[in-house]
Amino acid sequence: MSQPFSRAEVLDAARRLGFSGAGVVPAQPSPYLDAYFAWVQAGYHAGLYYMDRPDRTARRRDLGEVLAGARSVVSVALDYGALAPEAWLHDPRRGRIAAYAWGMDYHVVLRDRLKRLAADLKRMRHKAMVYVDFGALLERSHGENAGLGFVGKNTLLIHPRRGSTFFLGEIVTTAEFDSYDAPLAPAPSCGRCTRCLAACPTDAFPRPFVLDSNRCISYHTIENAGWTPRRLRARFGNWVFGCDVCQDVCPWNRFAPVSDDAAFPSPPEHRAAPPLRDLLSLTEAGYRARYDGGVVLQIGRERWVRNACIAAGNSGDVGLVGALEGLMMHPAPLIRGHAAWAVWRLAGWGRGHDQLLRRERDDGVLAELAALREGWDDASG
Repeated sequence: MSQPFSRAEVLDAARRLGFSGAGVVPAQPSPYLDAYFAWVQAGYHAGLYYMDRPDRTARRRDLGEVLAGARSVVSVALDYGALAPEAWLHDPRRGRIAAYAWGMDYHVVLRDRLKRLAADLKRMRHKAMVYVDFGALLERSHGENAGLGFVGKNTLLIHPRRGSTFFLGEIVTTAEFDSYDAPLAPAPSCGRCTRCLAACPTDAFPRPFVLDSNRCISYHTIENAGWTPRRLRARFGNWVFGCDVCQDVCPWNRFAPVSDDAAFPSPPEHRAAPPLRDLLSLTEAGYRARYDGGVVLQIGRERWVRNACIAAGNSGDVGLVGALEGLMMHPAPLIRGHAAWAVWRLAGWGRGHDQLLRRERDDGVLAELAALREGWDDASG
């Protein structure tokens, strides 16, 4: 039997790789497992159907299904906090991007560093698997067990001295360690604060510690590949990728540091809050060139322009109507329909809608036009 691996050595190696926090815990199921399954059973995972797959369920119940002989989980944190002018972020004529997406694609950054950290384990003939925001791990739970923070009412992991603006990653390994970390003590909490719940524009928190993805701006601007609910669009504000509202109002984030990591610098305008006029006219090549190396590319240009149409509809800027009317002739039904909604929001039903209605054959776009023409309540938010 091999000697236990040194916890101090792996944490020191994590610091040298630039991680802002790290901890090691036994490879045990999350104590929140029953709550997670209840969340899925309630349908709060929206269209993320993979979360309910039997193989994923088995892996969450037993990390030995993730990696045979798993004994430990190394959890790491990496700060991404950066600064951008408030005048950009709150300008309704700009499309706002969540702060975690201002820099490089965190999946790539964390995965590369975790592989280097795991290499030490593999040299000692231990198996190790790297996870960054995928797979069957409940990352925040393992991070909490490792002392990286506590789960707040907004469901995010919060550190009392660093806030919640950090990424999480894990290594599942067959290595046994000479000691293990524990949750923060005394245990911090949100106390009676409910600022995040009250501030959510779409009321996506039915109760503390529970997020309903069906109403979440981040879910709809990133994960939802189809039509966004008409009843929610007017509440999206100028968000075009993700949402930071529940973090922006969190008192703990007064202590969130600005990252000194080269992968997450203070952003140029187009990475944080580009003008909506630019987004509505962005070509495929322009989209890829502007956001090369960033996580924004994961949603594709069609969803990107769909989101820009919603933000434009909420902008109050009638100067965008011309660009939106042009998008009402776009080949993609998703863009045509959302552009029609945006024009309706800014200028009401017009000749462009009549023309689109006469030539339209897509059922989704026709449903949009029918709702707008009748002025249904769910079309106005």
